[in-house]
Amino acid sequence: MKSKHIKAALQHEAWRTLRIMSEFVDATDTMVRVGPAVAVFGSARTRPERPEYAQAVECGKQLAQRGFAVITGGGPGIMEAANKGALDGGGVSVGLNISLPFEQKPNPFQSVELTFRYFFIRKVMFVKHARGFIIFPGGFGTMDELFESLTLIQTLKIVPFPVVLVGMAFWKPLLDWMRTTLAEEFGTISREDFELFHVTDDVGEAVNIVHEVHAGRRLWAPKLPRFASDPAPTEEEGIHPRRHFKGDAYLGVDNLE
Repeated sequence: MKSKHIKAALQHEAWRTLRIMSEFVDATDTMVRVGPAVAVFGSARTRPERPEYAQAVECGKQLAQRGFAVITGGGPGIMEAANKGALDGGGVSVGLNISLPFEQKPNPFQSVELTFRYFFIRKVMFVKHARGFIIFPGGFGTMDELFESLTLIQTLKIVPFPVVLVGMAFWKPLLDWMRTTLAEEFGTISREDFELFHVTDDVGEAVNIVHEVHAGRRLWAPKLPRFASDPAPTEEEGIHPRRHFKGDAYLGVDNLE
């Protein structure tokens, strides 16, 4: 009797892979039509009267005016603000919503709307189709996206792209802990890892950084080895030209120009 239940469970898991593949296919088919995009992250709990909300609206607007689509998690708070700004700026506003036990109501400022069952597929879509991350104050989900992006860049699984943190007062205690505890006391990260991201209070600076890297006028994380599809580095930039990898060695190469 026990083996019968195990067999049924295994068959159920096999069919689950088809549902996962279907979600990947549907999302990819939609996202490849969006064009160059920037993902904006931050708390769903941020109220419209908070200054961070107004900053996120301005961020979405400026990104749209630079020709970027804006991708968020589709929920309220910072996500809603960035989507609203994208529409205000005449751009494409993408919401990658997630089905949750407690329903997340999609914000009304999405011109492209997707809903995911699986968190991990949604996270792939953020990374694969973004030319940069701009991250406002947030909770566990925001931290998850931050550290996943830094891990993928650090381990050469994706092309290095800008990760910009907005809100010095919010991020400083975390960065101080990373510097003193992770880097200095325990040695679990290196000083060079702090070059994988930038912190600012200026939304315009955040947008400019992403735009400059996308336009090829700025090299992000210059001390990392480069990939074959990246602009050829020079000795002056501190990167050895031979430290290259084939273009298919990382996630998302096919969406690059």
